[in-house]
Amino acid sequence: MASKENNLPSLYAELNKFGRNGEYERALKVANRILGISQDEEAAIHCKVICLIQLSKFNDALQLIAKNPKISVNLDFEKAYCLYRLNQVVEALMVFSDIQNPSPKIKELTAQILYRLEKYEECFAVYRDIIKNSSDDYADERETNLAAVLVHLTAEGFSVDTFEVRDHTYELTYNAACRLAAKGVQGDRSNLIEAEKKLRLAEKMCKEALEEDGGTEEEIEDELGIIRVQLGYCLQLQGREKEAQTLYLNALKVKPNDIALTAVASNNLVTLNKDQNVFDSKKRMKLATHEGLVHKLTTSQHGSILYNQCLLALYTNQGDLCQQLCKKLTKDYPELSAHATLIRAVQLSKEGKTNEAVNLLLEHSGHKDLATKLACVELLLSQGRRNEAIEIFQSLSPSEQALPVTGMESEGVASALVTLHMAENNREEASAVLKEAVNYYKSNNENTENLGMLWRQAADFHLRGGEVEVAAASLESLLEASPSDTKTLAQLVVAYAQFEPAKAQALSKQLPPLDHLAEAIDVDALETSNWVIGTKVVKGKMEASPGKIGTGNTGEKERKKRKRKRMAKLPKNYDPNSAPDPERWLPRHERSGYRKKRDRRNRDATMKGTQGAAAGGSDLYDITKMPANAKPSPNPRQSPAVESSGPRQQQRKVQQKKKRKGGKW
Repeated sequence: MASKENNLPSLYAELNKFGRNGEYERALKVANRILGISQDEEAAIHCKVICLIQLSKFNDALQLIAKNPKISVNLDFEKAYCLYRLNQVVEALMVFSDIQNPSPKIKELTAQILYRLEKYEECFAVYRDIIKNSSDDYADERETNLAAVLVHLTAEGFSVDTFEVRDHTYELTYNAACRLAAKGVQGDRSNLIEAEKKLRLAEKMCKEALEEDGGTEEEIEDELGIIRVQLGYCLQLQGREKEAQTLYLNALKVKPNDIALTAVASNNLVTLNKDQNVFDSKKRMKLATHEGLVHKLTTSQHGSILYNQCLLALYTNQGDLCQQLCKKLTKDYPELSAHATLIRAVQLSKEGKTNEAVNLLLEHSGHKDLATKLACVELLLSQGRRNEAIEIFQSLSPSEQALPVTGMESEGVASALVTLHMAENNREEASAVLKEAVNYYKSNNENTENLGMLWRQAADFHLRGGEVEVAAASLESLLEASPSDTKTLAQLVVAYAQFEPAKAQALSKQLPPLDHLAEAIDVDALETSNWVIGTKVVKGKMEASPGKIGTGNTGEKERKKRKRKRMAKLPKNYDPNSAPDPERWLPRHERSGYRKKRDRRNRDATMKGTQGAAAGGSDLYDITKMPANAKPSPNPRQSPAVESSGPRQQQRKVQQKKKRKGGKW
């Protein structure tokens, strides 16, 4: 035993040498030899844990840490790191929960755990503290991670514009582009163009940097694939779908090692296919729903893929699968429950189960999503259930009833509700809806540029209903928005004339004088136009104005030339002394002299039956019994010609078959 203990210093020296050289397999064997001599060697236990972590044997490292709970060396960082790499991020964060003054490496691991848990605000605070209080060679890596956190915060709507990050490396340039793309999704589309420029710059910088570092072609293509797929996403948001599709397909042709990249590109291709090329979409969707993607994608990415999976099941008429996926989408991603409900309702409607679709939407009518309510209204109206549709419209907030709706006219829901009330012969309710809409915009001075149509429609409606005072109020608002509108001013004068003549008189002075209006009117053109009476009447009433037609030779030239009557064409055999045939306008088969052409296969009733059945048939063709002035037919098979009135028709000649030598007829 003493000799073995004497070997410990040499074994530790060997262990140190292998650890410095990165030969962790050999270092692990040496650590096991040391622990075989003495199980209480804490340094050997620590080195063995590090070797197991470097060899990605995280479960073995956790078991070794659990077997030595009383060790004086603090192994909390190693334990948390093993849990983090095993995707047990919640347990990993709990390991650091009791640490009061964490070390820099614990802060770094805490920030990565928070990023994996999608707690981006806390992660941002930790990274900002680390960057402020550290100065080493890993500053660029920390800044890159911080830029990635800023991308997610921007996508979630947090205002972090005051914090700027450099973009001197391709990773930082890539993250800056992703941040611009997130802003573009939220509204400002000009950011998408800037994001495209930065991504193309990042692609160039990445290729140059990796070539300088001696990276292989496969490594370069894998790194460029991430940038190109993000570039395709920016182009797709700009509507340049063909270019985006090309980038996605090129990225997948390389067969990248990153399954997350494959999943994102495949999902985006499915969105480009939409309801076309569903077989390709099904193949792509398998790649986007790989089992190994559970911890590779964010929650929003998983939700988007599942949502697209529901749509694909809808397009392929897989009703049961569509319903199952929609229920899962509602359960796992409550923020997408309104979309899942719409898909389920559409699927039921396609199957002819309109009542079930309506009931489903009514159950979820408590949602604040306007699209769900409008879809429910559409289904109700398709069944003629107007009262229930009116109830849903009336349950909307005043802003939803009055504000413009995407894809509709500016009057939107208010116009639809007025139409429904009028269909139910409820003019009072329709008038009240328009009054509320107009009053809402008067009290809330927002989106006033879209209100011209609403005010004009309200004014016309109230004028037709005799509510001139209400109509005048709408016209006043419309005139304030566009003071130079003469039409609105004239309508307002007409409305005031019915209940305030003095005000109408005063306002009418603002109308342009009639002589100004008549300057651009051609009276002669109006008199000679045929917009009121017919063309023939106008021509009959028109008279030449004096001075227009001259005298003498000039007058002769300007007179109307009389049309020469052409003589009617007559038939060649026309006889003016004989009366025309009274049946000349009848079809030939209806004329009295028409004889139907006989069928060669059924020439005469006397020829029917078996040979010898017609007794008089033989006398007809017996030459000895024929009259002296009769001529025999050259061919007994041919029937005598029948004369008919009218033009002759050329008969088809029947050719006889010549007898072949040695053959038969």
